[in-house]
Amino acid sequence: MPELIIVGDRVLIEPNVGEQQTESGLLLPASVAERDRIGSGQVKQVGPGHLIPNPDYSDDEPWTEPKRVGRYLPLEATIGDLAFYQRNDAIEFTYKHKKYVIIPHHAILALVRPDHEDMINELLDNQL
Repeated sequence: MPELIIVGDRVLIEPNVGEQQTESGLLLPASVAERDRIGSGQVKQVGPGHLIPNPDYSDDEPWTEPKRVGRYLPLEATIGDLAFYQRNDAIEFTYKHKKYVIIPHHAILALVRPDHEDMINELLDNQL
């Protein structure tokens, strides 16, 4: 999805949809799961981060190489993380027949990052 650019401190998530199972084994239909205040899904793209002033910027010296007025403080979320987020902050939309949500980074409550060893093994398996 390189043609879709996420801006600022926003995160693109592919939400988990469908039935969910409770700890006791009951299956909850998607309509019940959607009423929950907390959603979850896989992080697909992350914006550049929070815009902050660049302390190295100065327009007093015109002979120096031009510098950017601002720079970005990167976000905690990375592609592939499982994110738990507040649904009331999510903006839902469909892109190429798939449902996604865009949320501001502050709406993420927790992230589950895949184990690095599992990721390395998965990459190696895909290359063989």
